[in-house]
Amino acid sequence: MNQERVTDYINSLDAGHGALCDRIAREARAAYVPIIRRETAAFLQTMVLGVKPDRILEVGTAVGYSALLMAQVMPETAHITTIEKYEPRIPLAREHFAQAGMTERITLLEGDAGVILETLTGTFDFIFMDAAKGQYIHWLSQIDRLMRPGAVLFSDNVLQDGDIIESRFAVERRNRTIHGRMREYLYTLTHRDGFQTSIIPIGDGVALSVKR
Repeated sequence: MNQERVTDYINSLDAGHGALCDRIAREARAAYVPIIRRETAAFLQTMVLGVKPDRILEVGTAVGYSALLMAQVMPETAHITTIEKYEPRIPLAREHFAQAGMTERITLLEGDAGVILETLTGTFDFIFMDAAKGQYIHWLSQIDRLMRPGAVLFSDNVLQDGDIIESRFAVERRNRTIHGRMREYLYTLTHRDGFQTSIIPIGDGVALSVKR
């Protein structure tokens, strides 16, 4: 099966996500801002719609695109808390939330996720991880603490453009640390007591975990 052709076909069926989100996506891709891939975006929205979360946590806001995708399909009473460290993108994300009329329903926390996660209280129903891939394993204990039983963890970009299946010696030296940490993260997710995890080869790979 030609995975690239399959992806192209899936994307040909994409009906879009409204004028604002489609514009944000075009501008982000043109500026090489890392945003969720088209086929993964549809999967993310489908999962949020199915889970019907009241509290959503996003780690990695970028320009706010994925938060707005989730906001389109979340329940009317739901709220998103999103975390972003990279300062140049924060004003644009806030502008996009304002343009969407979502400033009251999306809270953007500025700073390092490792620090902020430790300060969060309560539990979340749905967590979307899409930030520094080498940090996923370091954040997992706090993520686990913040998940209620039945909560869903959606971890994006876990296959690293296929590098994850390669030996560490076949990966460029500069990427070996991230490669090793992602392998550790995926092993931990799939063997962690209290988690049920499936690795899905859509986009750049999604790890979908449910807390028992």
